[in-house]
Amino acid sequence: MNWPKPDANTHADDDIVSNSPELTSNNTLFIGDTGELLIDTRRALVQLLAGPSLDERRHPRLWTTLLRDETVIRRRLADLFLDLIIDRDIQVAFTRQADTGDLEIPILLRRAQLTFIDSVLLLYLRQRLTQADTRGERAVISTDEIIEYLALYERASSTDHAGFQKRIHNSIEKTKKYNILQKIRASDNRFEISPTLKLLFSAEEVQSLTKLYQRKIIEGSLPEESSTGASDEETTE
Repeated sequence: MNWPKPDANTHADDDIVSNSPELTSNNTLFIGDTGELLIDTRRALVQLLAGPSLDERRHPRLWTTLLRDETVIRRRLADLFLDLIIDRDIQVAFTRQADTGDLEIPILLRRAQLTFIDSVLLLYLRQRLTQADTRGERAVISTDEIIEYLALYERASSTDHAGFQKRIHNSIEKTKKYNILQKIRASDNRFEISPTLKLLFSAEEVQSLTKLYQRKIIEGSLPEESSTGASDEETTE
């Protein structure tokens, strides 16, 4: 993201910030508190740092706060060398490491490595999300559907079926951990796919990866279960 150049009248900008209701010296919340932000602004900031995302559906109050205090929250994240990414169409926000060029900085965010099955699962969920959007429906999927689809990617020569099933379940748990799959109430095995996935895979990437993985099935050249070098959305340590 390209940050706006500072205005020539920097003192006037400082006055605006100091007079902002979310940046005052009267927001003491506990003994020894030297913070300046209002409590709901702090909560929105913490949710962004805790990750993997902040979205309107799961955090309606925090989403409203984020939009209201976006400038202040951006400033605080920039102090940590982080960018704030907001997609207002799908109402999702998250942080990522700022592009600082050759500047050496401490890295707050880590990148979670994906296995081949992790990548295939994310791609499949992204496809289902696109299909649901086209029909104007919620993107809902069951554990059984996921297992059935991923079974296509078990190597024909594999003799460790139980091990492969375990890797599938591990991948499902990983997507649940990062809130890519969000459990539907009153259901043990049905989930809604988070719109956050739209920010991880573009339409072009979906088409390219789908063709690649389908070709691997046809050619029988599925890889052994190892890291692909791809990564999840960045999350804090």
